[in-house]
Amino acid sequence: MRALLIAAALLVAAPAVAQAPVSSAVLADASKAPASRTIIDGATWRCEGASCTASGGANQPAQRACRRVVARFGAVTAFTYKGVDLTAEQLAACNA
Repeated sequence: MRALLIAAALLVAAPAVAQAPVSSAVLADASKAPASRTIIDGATWRCEGASCTASGGANQPAQRACRRVVARFGAVTAFTYKGVDLTAEQLAACNA
């Protein structure tokens, strides 16, 4: 019984593991997707076809992160950085 109480106390005391906000990009040209992981400003990007996702990354505005990805991978049709979705106008500015 004592072991059960200790185990329960440990579970209650353990902090909840929160999911990190997702970063993602959809490339306009899938042929420009890197074949292996690519690190941009601390974010590790992985692509499958035109769809790319990232974990980690520097604290920066989503529009700056988008410009950095576009500089490496080419134009994007959708972009989300740490849970912040860019609007169509922001995407146009990012791809310019």
